[in-house]
Amino acid sequence: MSISLTPAAADRVQSFLTRRGHGVGLRLAVKKTGCSGFAYVVNYADDVGSNDVVFEDRGVKVIVDRDSLDYINGTEVDFVKQGLNEAFRFRNPKAKGECGCGESFSV
Repeated sequence: MSISLTPAAADRVQSFLTRRGHGVGLRLAVKKTGCSGFAYVVNYADDVGSNDVVFEDRGVKVIVDRDSLDYINGTEVDFVKQGLNEAFRFRNPKAKGECGCGESFSV
């Protein structure tokens, strides 16, 4: 099992946690929604729960609840800037399809 970060994603998380002044890492989850069935949920984690799995990549902890891990195991998280837009992007090997905006996926 793994979740990995590109250098850009790790830098973004580290800089945001530093500015924020607290937090233990990046929290990833999925929820049923969106035009393709599931959507990624990205937050900064302030704690680790008993149902969480913790990965560490490039000095950043990535926290995922066990239920979400079934859908995103093996995912690489990137952070991209395009003009004025910036966002986390996901390369999920379990995704069979994505919506046009990349916000939701199907498995």
